[in-house]
Amino acid sequence: MFTRIDLHTHSRHSDGALTPAELCGLAVARQVQLLALTDHDTLAGCEEAERCCRGTGVRFLAGVELSTQWRETEVHVIGLRPEPLNAALGQHLSAVQELRRERIRQIGARLDRKGLDGAGMAEAALHQADAPTRTHLARLLVAGGLVKDPQQAFDQWLGRGRPGFVPARWPSIELAVGLINAAGGLAVLAHPHRYRLSNGALRELCGAFKTAGGAGIEVSVAGMSPDEATRAATLARRFDLAGSVGSDFHEPGLPWRPVGRFAKLPDAVVSITERLGLDAAIS
Repeated sequence: MFTRIDLHTHSRHSDGALTPAELCGLAVARQVQLLALTDHDTLAGCEEAERCCRGTGVRFLAGVELSTQWRETEVHVIGLRPEPLNAALGQHLSAVQELRRERIRQIGARLDRKGLDGAGMAEAALHQADAPTRTHLARLLVAGGLVKDPQQAFDQWLGRGRPGFVPARWPSIELAVGLINAAGGLAVLAHPHRYRLSNGALRELCGAFKTAGGAGIEVSVAGMSPDEATRAATLARRFDLAGSVGSDFHEPGLPWRPVGRFAKLPDAVVSITERLGLDAAIS
């Protein structure tokens, strides 16, 4: 029975700071028993991560975090254990990665118009990951001495309403869930507490997600307050969604996001591990 599970982590293939091998080494040190690598819109790091976890006591699951749109809200969906070589999913990921690259170029152009070397930063970001994100630009703004930390980069330059902001239009949540299911994976609604939605709208989102074929929802993830975790568990029970847990790990040194962050699932919430057929539950 697994007692330390992390089904939401990132590597350098998207906006994480570690290589997949370094992530696996950290998981071993943290005594993680079940680990999924869920980079944004890419499966590229999963083969390395799986190879590095062999023989360590860490069971590895390939995963991906898909960027989707529901109404006017960006919503992230975790795909757990999809077939990495599935052609339709691969084509989708390639298309979304190109959307990401074009967005980075557009942000760079906007920063150029404000007197920054936006084009140079955009070019550097495009070479840092398969799925470049605004976080890469934020780190480059920090490295260039233009802001003190990534949060200030978003507050001053990259966030909504700031000079470098470029809105994204992602594929629908229904398309993403369908692709995950067709690839043999399970779809999990990521960090429901982060969406700026009323309680009623969040229920509607969960209903749409379930109708599309969604299987789970994160009920314990970094940054959740006890009230938010209770709300997520209520949604899990109401819509018959399995509970998933994860750190949303991106980099070492953040005490609230350690790899292997563990919390017991609330009563009457089925573990996503059971629906994955792993014959184990969080206890």
